[in-house]
Amino acid sequence: MSDSIDYGKLMHRAMRGLIYEVLQGVAADGLPGDHHFFITFDTTHPDVELATWLTDRYPGEMTVVLQNWYDDLDVREDGFSITLNFGDAPERLVIPYDAIRTFVDPSVEFGLRFESQEVDDEDDDDPTPPDDGPDGPDSEPVQHDAEVVSLDRFRK
Repeated sequence: MSDSIDYGKLMHRAMRGLIYEVLQGVAADGLPGDHHFFITFDTTHPDVELATWLTDRYPGEMTVVLQNWYDDLDVREDGFSITLNFGDAPERLVIPYDAIRTFVDPSVEFGLRFESQEVDDEDDDDPTPPDDGPDGPDSEPVQHDAEVVSLDRFRK
């Protein structure tokens, strides 16, 4: 048992759960009213799946908008997949929740930002080994903490 409560890890799970529930509702019933989402994610995350041309165009981070047109939204416990239109070219994206950096619904001025910070191995109580990082098996594991994001960045 740990000597302290890891509030950052608990908040991380809660915020990812919130996104999961919101997207489940959208998959079942569509976007209600004026709701729409800006979702920024890490395109280098090992479980992200994008067309090669999108990975080349967005080598680190990409923001997608779920608003007027999207298709085949499939929401799972570990992430979601969706088909979006890029210049009249529909493309399928697979986005794990752990890759999400921001989730914003400007229609109701709601937003989340997930910060990344490195943690020491001895502080990690998770018994599963970390995935190999971008530099191989010796990379440090990354922990994501959540905080509210300012909506000013998304205002027109």
